[in-house]
Amino acid sequence: MLLIPAIDLKDGHCVRLQQGDMRASTTFSDDPAAMARRWLDAGARRLHLVDLNGAFAGKPVNEGAIKSILRAVGDDIPVQLGGGIRDLDTIERYLDDGLSYVIIGTAAVKSPGFLKDACSAFGGHIIVGLDARDGKVATDGWSKLTGHEVIDLAKKFEDYGVEAVIYTDIGRDGMLTGINIEATVRLAQALTIPVIASGGLAGIADIEELCAVQGEGIEGVICGRSIYNGDLDFAAAQQRADELSG
Repeated sequence: MLLIPAIDLKDGHCVRLQQGDMRASTTFSDDPAAMARRWLDAGARRLHLVDLNGAFAGKPVNEGAIKSILRAVGDDIPVQLGGGIRDLDTIERYLDDGLSYVIIGTAAVKSPGFLKDACSAFGGHIIVGLDARDGKVATDGWSKLTGHEVIDLAKKFEDYGVEAVIYTDIGRDGMLTGINIEATVRLAQALTIPVIASGGLAGIADIEELCAVQGEGIEGVICGRSIYNGDLDFAAAQQRADELSG
């Protein structure tokens, strides 16, 4: 079970939001590259970056901070990024800069043809981010709820050739109320590609619950507010996950 620290970027700073609200942000660091090294030193085996401004603007905004993180970690671990990725040129540029995976969210839902093209052009590097409330997919930085069912869309995108699905329960994100295990397992059971859980991770009990259902196809979990405010000791949690995963 991969524990994946999240570095959410707003105006060049490392922040956390509550339920995707840009007005409800807490700044944890003014040096995203140093934060990346911190998680690398704590035993992280992958990093999750989000260009929050980009997600709302529909284009990359925090490229400077992203490049500084990529320089800081080098080839040590894979880095994945989402937020404002809407065209193939942006994907190519990010991959050339050293990103391992590009996460497509809103654009996958609104322009499935773009996702299909991205999978064809950059096979092995495309992850889909599906954010949902009560099983319905949300877009545009979670501000718009669609009528699409998560499982239906995920199956369609699996057929396109995406590497994995990141599933976020937006009712829980940043709230420390616990991962929605049931919904995550349901999605993983419907797919053959891995699912990465996200949203609401509160503590070690969540990690233990996820490890218990790892065999259903849940590859990892994104760690946000809990590792920044100290509710979860990242290094200890990854060690515990490794023990449980055998």
